[in-house]
Amino acid sequence: MRRITARSRRRALVRRHHLAGDAAGPEDVTRALVALHATDPASVYLSVLARSAGTTLAEVSDAMYERRSLVRWMGMRRTLFVVARDDVPMIQAAVTASVAATLRRRLISRMVRNGTEPPAPNEPDALGVWIRDLEADVEDALVGRGAATGSELASDVPSLRTLIPARTASETPQRLTTSVLTLMGADGRLVRSTPTGPWTSRQHLWEPATAWWPHGLPPVDEADAQGDLARRWLARFGPATAEDLQWWTGWTKTTTARVLQGLPIEEVDLHGQPGIALCDPGEDPDDPDDTDPPPPTAALLPALDPTPMGWKHRDWFLGIDPRGIFDRAGNIGPTLWWDGEIIGSWAVAPSGEIRTVIVAERGEDARTAVDDAAARLHARLDGAAVTPAARTPLEQSL
Repeated sequence: MRRITARSRRRALVRRHHLAGDAAGPEDVTRALVALHATDPASVYLSVLARSAGTTLAEVSDAMYERRSLVRWMGMRRTLFVVARDDVPMIQAAVTASVAATLRRRLISRMVRNGTEPPAPNEPDALGVWIRDLEADVEDALVGRGAATGSELASDVPSLRTLIPARTASETPQRLTTSVLTLMGADGRLVRSTPTGPWTSRQHLWEPATAWWPHGLPPVDEADAQGDLARRWLARFGPATAEDLQWWTGWTKTTTARVLQGLPIEEVDLHGQPGIALCDPGEDPDDPDDTDPPPPTAALLPALDPTPMGWKHRDWFLGIDPRGIFDRAGNIGPTLWWDGEIIGSWAVAPSGEIRTVIVAERGEDARTAVDDAAARLHARLDGAAVTPAARTPLEQSL
């Protein structure tokens, strides 16, 4: 059985994920990582800037909203990502269609259980038809406007303001607007478009999917899409464990096993634990006995960056106590990287100053490289203050 060391995995991570800043642009970065986490909009920009030294904030925005080569799309684990436009049909068939079905069942169940104000049908089948009619009205209104906020659509379609009251003390009253628009996005009928504020804004316009795919989203067979997605992930994140793939996709253990059976994979020894790798991934991890390794490099990755969020098991690239860089929900905050290893954290102060803290000392070269990387990023942010959605102990301490 081929043995893969943690050191060789870290070297492969640096090269494949462009932690030396050598990617050509936003599209190149996205292809290298399969998808960029977009729950926090700022993370998309910062993830690209960390990997493409020549890219500006404006060029990231241009890729998403002018060239439209990149799209914000709900995907793995019911999480928002930015993905290549050409990959949307694959993502939709492999994971998002199933997410949409789950969202629809949960919405109907909650509306039946809690009731609504004003009353909607209280029987699941009839309520399902009522929601479908509501979605059709929303789509018609959006086509008429071209692009709109949720508030504007609720003004056009008053039923979106239907309230689901709280039934227990732990629940919060909720109007249908967000749930229905999120559901329609997961069904491939709406697209999250330009932000209503600066590049860090979490509010955006909605557009009909026909504005991006005039002839409709191309259909893809589910099994083929799942195989393609798993192969792409293994080529960029493998060797790894089957549990890593299951966690990243949000699939069940049964689905993950079925998909892997259709791929050319081999079992490997991942520094003492069983793992899997593509038999011909195109670029194997570096030889652990390589006598001419690439020079170490420093990188400042943002909260929810796709590299550390790409695996469930992360001990092999954690040089510090994870409690300092993860929140209680398991989301990672901003991280400092040196030679493929997390050695600290960073934050943007209200003044725009970038502050860093190195917890795992790796020598003067590492400290100098981190300071240089922070200075370069500060110049590219043009004074913007960035507060991550995932607040972690080390980031907050800065």
